[in-house]
Amino acid sequence: MDYEILEIKPMTANIGAEIFGVDLSEPLTDPVIAELRQAITDYQVIFFRDQHIDHDGHKTLGKAFGELAIHSGVAGLADHPEIVAIHADANSKFIAGDNWHSDLTCNEIPPMGSILYLHTVPEVGGDTLFASMYAAYDALSDRMKAYLDGLYAVHDGEHVYRPITNDPDKKFPCNEHPVVRTHPVSGKKGIFVNPSYTTKIVGMRKDESDGILQMLYKHCSNPNFQVRFRWQPNSIAFWDNRCTWHLAVWDYFPQTRSGFRVTIAEDKRPA
Repeated sequence: MDYEILEIKPMTANIGAEIFGVDLSEPLTDPVIAELRQAITDYQVIFFRDQHIDHDGHKTLGKAFGELAIHSGVAGLADHPEIVAIHADANSKFIAGDNWHSDLTCNEIPPMGSILYLHTVPEVGGDTLFASMYAAYDALSDRMKAYLDGLYAVHDGEHVYRPITNDPDKKFPCNEHPVVRTHPVSGKKGIFVNPSYTTKIVGMRKDESDGILQMLYKHCSNPNFQVRFRWQPNSIAFWDNRCTWHLAVWDYFPQTRSGFRVTIAEDKRPA
């Protein structure tokens, strides 16, 4: 697609682009939304600088790309349940997302993507890494691709969220998804397991499953498949959860890193 409105600056050959020429606090026209949809398809994660959005504007932005999802693991804001606070400071004992993952793959229908807005960032550190699961899949041998085709894996939210919940009756999702999925828009294949949620491959002994998963995790974390985003105040990252991993680097303690995220729902299970 030729971009007539947006200015696109790719960040690596495999993943990521910075987007210029749009104010996300203003209502988006249909042509702009169409180009942003194409950009997220082309680059998997897109970034914006110098954006100033409030909670209502954040939700409006997310709704331009689909229905907003309620997070199945942590509570949203009291007045805006679709928005999850992302905050770490000198009192934090842990942070969200400091392990490679795709968001909420434990859900029956994992989300399409997420839009993260950070208004406050540390002077140094606090980057987010994103990895292309297209590039990871393409780099596999043909024999490994054939082997993985048709396998399913279990994705469980219990071990992720139980340590941080105070509700003993809370139930967290657990579902099976293909190890390799086909993206519903691009038609490309990508690896769809991750170290945070995936617990085993269906139909294998534990040692076999662990061996295959660990190989895939090491393979997918290759820096050649990654882009690293250095945050500035009032930056936004919008990623396609169906074909990426991401990891929040906690190298800024005790500084503050703070903002909000909305999650965009998907309407079909991974294929």
